[in-house]
Amino acid sequence: METTAGLAFRDATDADVDTLVALIESAYRGDDSRAGWTTEADILEGQRTDPEGVLAVIKSPDSRLLTVERDGQVVACCQLEHRGTHAYFGMFAVSPGLQGGGLGKVIIAEAERIARETWGVTEMHMTVISVREDLIAWYERRGYRRTGQMTPFPYGDERFGLPRREDLQFELLVKKFA
Repeated sequence: METTAGLAFRDATDADVDTLVALIESAYRGDDSRAGWTTEADILEGQRTDPEGVLAVIKSPDSRLLTVERDGQVVACCQLEHRGTHAYFGMFAVSPGLQGGGLGKVIIAEAERIARETWGVTEMHMTVISVREDLIAWYERRGYRRTGQMTPFPYGDERFGLPRREDLQFELLVKKFA
């Protein structure tokens, strides 16, 4: 377990699954998510993830699901997946009541450091729903660049939510490490 800025970072275990699903859902879906700024409630309903999806990340040999605690409470999480010369960053969630206070900046910087030191990667990749301009701008301020590379949203697969719009797609964002 590593400690940064009063936060403890550790790899998630099977015992964390329910807590992490609840955290991810609270950050992106439903009325609770509106307390933070990362909500997707206006563009998607339904679930953001499920226990099977979280457990799959925990169990994958090429992934780490970082669990972030403050004072023994889980306050955030993010997925890191080794994909050759780059790492994929996903499943990023910060408790809605703690958003906007700089916690996300600390967590993403630590995730980048861990990916570089653990796997020697030269880039971090992520996908963001392209209509999430505020979120994309936040990542751009962290050094990520839009690529214009789009992948379709999985319409019809309720595991990813129930779209409220017909123009959803994912854009690849990339950050090159010096």
